[in-house]
Formats: sequence, C-alpha cells, structure tokens
Amino acid sequence: MNAESETVDRSATGGAVDAASDDGASDIGWIRAILSGVAILFVGVLLGVYGANWILTNASSLSRDTRQYLAAGLMFVVVIAMAWALRRLQARKLI
Repeated sequence: MNAESETVDRSATGGAVDAASDDGASDIGWIRAILSGVAILFVGVLLGVYGANWILTNASSLSRDTRQYLAAGLMFVVVIAMAWALRRLQARKLI
C-alpha cells in the first residue's frame, strides 16, 4: 500500500473520520471516564429534579399549571444544556 491509499477522503465520508485514525487522540482512562459520567449525572439530577421540585413547591404565587410548565421547561433546558456541554467537552477532549 502506498501513502495515498491510506489517507482518508473526508469529502467521501462527510468529513467524518473514525477515532482510530486520529493521531493526536489520547485515551482518558476508565477511572476518569467513570468519574466524569458520575459528576455529569449528579449535576443533571441536581438541576433537573431538585430545581423542578423547588419551582413546584416554592413558587406559590403562580398557578399550578404555570408551575408545572416552568418545571417541565426547566427539565427540557437542563437536558439540552447537558447535551451541549457534553459535546463541547468531547470536542475539547476533556472527557
């Protein structure tokens, strides 16, 4: 095989390259991956569940329906924010 046949045509694959062909990639290790996952789940549960519970129990000046919509909206925002944050951390190879 020559060097030309080993290069990946990124236009043919939609710009995607598999992780094995990335020369600068370093593995983060199992312990760091597990700790990162646990920390991310902890933050998500804390913000999503307890934040929504706080809205439902402490925003008593709002109607019940409004509190439910706010709590559901908070859960939606937390999921979107966590997905965005995970993607940013992966792009920077922090996790």
